[in-house]
Amino acid sequence: MPSEGTGTTSSVRKIIHVDMDAFFAAVEQRDHPELRGKPVIVGGDPAGRGVVATCSYEARRFGVHSAMTASRAKSLCPQGIFLRPRMDAYRHASQQVMEILHSYTSLVEPLSLDEAFLDVTEATSDGLLAIEIAKEIRGRIESETGLTASAGVSYNKLLAKLASDWRKPNGLMVIPPERGLAFLAPLHVSKLHGIGPATVDKLAKLEIHTVLELRHTSQQTLVSNFGKIGLWFHEVANGIDLRPVQPNRVRKSVGSERTFPTNLNDRQEMMTVLTEMVERVSSHLSALDLAGRTVSIKARFPDFQTVTRALTVPEPIWRPEAISAILPTLLARAVPTDRGAHASVRLLGVAISGLVNTQTDVVIVDQLSLLDETVLNG
Repeated sequence: MPSEGTGTTSSVRKIIHVDMDAFFAAVEQRDHPELRGKPVIVGGDPAGRGVVATCSYEARRFGVHSAMTASRAKSLCPQGIFLRPRMDAYRHASQQVMEILHSYTSLVEPLSLDEAFLDVTEATSDGLLAIEIAKEIRGRIESETGLTASAGVSYNKLLAKLASDWRKPNGLMVIPPERGLAFLAPLHVSKLHGIGPATVDKLAKLEIHTVLELRHTSQQTLVSNFGKIGLWFHEVANGIDLRPVQPNRVRKSVGSERTFPTNLNDRQEMMTVLTEMVERVSSHLSALDLAGRTVSIKARFPDFQTVTRALTVPEPIWRPEAISAILPTLLARAVPTDRGAHASVRLLGVAISGLVNTQTDVVIVDQLSLLDETVLNG
């Protein structure tokens, strides 16, 4: 059957999204059987300013989630077992998983240590079903690594990722072309790739809350309110996502940002939030064997004006203390005290660019696409 927006039956792609379940915590529970069935929280020290990298599903029942401050996680789950990340163990497990994926196709695009897209269109040309490949992949991951993964199968990246999220943990879901539009229709717009909290707020002011409402909004309205990215919103609302699976995709930057429900106006609180973000960014730089020379801060003010300020250092850095040392200077430049009553912010972000691979010293210069997301692992 023809794909919605992708042409004839022969042009329909078969995309699989594989996502490991609570990856860091699952590795800890696998390697330490006494932790199985217990609320494991991997990340920073709850007595300090660290954040949660990931947590087991036992901890999630208490409301703990990634990117939450470790101190908040401790208050929600006092019996939680807090562990510092063991990046070498996670990298090794990731390598095992990626080797399994590459045994089915060369078109594998890792998004992080625990997540990847596969284009198995060619692998299914002889009649093999993509769902059978996904089932076999999940079975092999469990038998060969002792870990579980969820998988989504569909005709594009957008729907494959939504499908894998839908059946977590340890699940499998297929969204065929004829079901794509119906599946998307009732979802909240925040579920769509490329739509973050600030965009959700702006869409809400236009009385657009669901994908169906977004689908029924004209391209002209979306472009006039959001610029060229409004065309992307229109396409994904209609189940169209032509992004290819890119085996050689290289990340240009690693970053994190947060939109606040209430504007921040206390500078010490801003510094605390930025320091928490740095902890998370540093962990991901380490996980990806990356370091960077340029540190940038992004700030968005109540009137939606957004500024970015950056500072480049002589040598690549990745440790949190080295990155954090630059924050006061950048914050002063991004949010100067002479802004007076307008010195509050609705969003803050930190990013590291000018990346090099710490194992090879190769400089990474490839460009990210407009819609690439910041790294939020775990």
